[in-house]
Amino acid sequence: MTSTRPATAVRPGTGTGLLVLALVVLALNLRGPIVAISPVLDTIRADLGIGAGTAGLLTSLPVLCFALATPLASLLLARAGLERGVLIALGALLVGTVVRSTDGLPAVIVGTLVIGIAITVGNVAVPVIVGRDVPAHRAGIVLGGYTAALNVGSMIMLSFTVPLAAGLGWRPALAAWGLVAVLAAGVFWLGTRGNARRAAEAPAPDEGVGGGPVWWRRPIVWALTIAFGGQAFSYYGVTAWLPLLLHDELGMDPAAAGVSASVFQVAAVAGAFGVPVLLRVFDRPLPSLLVVCAFWATLPLGLLLAPELWPVWCALGGVAQGGGFTVIFSIVVRAARGPAEGRRMSALVQGGGYLVAATGPTVVGAVHEATNAWTVPLLVVLGAVAVLTVAGSYAASARAA
Repeated sequence: MTSTRPATAVRPGTGTGLLVLALVVLALNLRGPIVAISPVLDTIRADLGIGAGTAGLLTSLPVLCFALATPLASLLLARAGLERGVLIALGALLVGTVVRSTDGLPAVIVGTLVIGIAITVGNVAVPVIVGRDVPAHRAGIVLGGYTAALNVGSMIMLSFTVPLAAGLGWRPALAAWGLVAVLAAGVFWLGTRGNARRAAEAPAPDEGVGGGPVWWRRPIVWALTIAFGGQAFSYYGVTAWLPLLLHDELGMDPAAAGVSASVFQVAAVAGAFGVPVLLRVFDRPLPSLLVVCAFWATLPLGLLLAPELWPVWCALGGVAQGGGFTVIFSIVVRAARGPAEGRRMSALVQGGGYLVAATGPTVVGAVHEATNAWTVPLLVVLGAVAVLTVAGSYAASARAA
C-alpha cells in the first residue's frame, strides 16, 4: 500500500537542526521525571508508610494519564496550537515536579498526576510536529533522536537521583529535575518559533485522499495501538522494578542497582538510531520489527536463565525498547494523511497503548509481592513482548503490502 501522506515541504525560517534540538531537549523531560522515582521507591515507602502496590502507583499513575488524558491533550493542542500547547505543558510539568516533592502522600499523588498530564501533551505533540515540519526522508532519524533523548533523560535521572537524595533527601532530589523543564521551555521556544504561523498559512491537506476510510476505521491504527500496549507495558514494568530485581537476585546495593538499571535506558540510543537504518536497508518495517521483538525477548528470558549476565540482557532489552518506540511511531508518521489525522492517530495509539502500560508497574509489583520471586513477573513481561510481536507484525505487514 502506497503511503497517502503528503510530501512535507521544507519551510523557511527555523531550521531543521534547531527544531531537532528543541525536540531532543523536550524529550529529556518526557520519561525522566517518572523513572527518577524508581531508585528511591524504598525510601519513599518507608517515609510515607505505604506498601509496594501503592508505591507502584507513583510510576503507573503518569502512564495512566498518558492513556486517559490523551483526549484532553489532543484538545489542548488543537485549540492552543502545537507550540503553545507544549510550552503550557512544560510549565505544568515544573509545577507538578515541585508539588510532588512537598510533604504528604496526597501532595505526592497530585504532583504525580500533574506530571503525567503534562507529559501526555508532549507525547501526542512530537509525532505530529515531526510529520508536519520535518522532510519525510528525515522523519525516521528525527524520531530516532527523540527516542534516544527519552532514554538519555531517564538514564541521567535514574543515575543521579540516589546521590542527590543521599545528600539532600529524596524530596529536593526529585524537585531538582524541574530545572530541566525550564531549560526545555527556552530551547523549545527558540526552536519552534514561527512554525505555528507558517502551518496556519499552509493549505490544509485532504485527509480523505483516494476515498480512504475514516482514520479510526483503519485496521493499522488498532494494530499499532495493541502493539504499542505490549511495548509500553514491558518498558514500564521493567523500568519500575529492575533496580529491585537486581538487588534481590544479585545482592546489589540500591545505588549500584539504580546505576546498573540505567544500562537498560542508555542502550536504547542504539535501537533508536539503528531502526531508521534498518528501515532504509529493508525499505519496509517488518524485518526491523522482528529484530526488535527478538531483542526484547532476551531480557526476561536472560534474567530468568542467567541473571549474572544482566549487562548483556539489559543492553539487548534497552536496544529493543528504543527501537520498538521508533518503529511504531515511524509507521504512525508515514500512515497519517495530514497533521490533524496524525494528531488523532498519535492520541489513539498512545492513549490505548498507555492504558495497558499503566498496569505494568502495578501488575509486575503485585505479582512479585504475591510470589515473593521474580520468575512469574518476568514471564508476564515475556507475554507482553509476544503481544507486541503479533500485533506489530500485522501492522508492519499491512504497511508494507
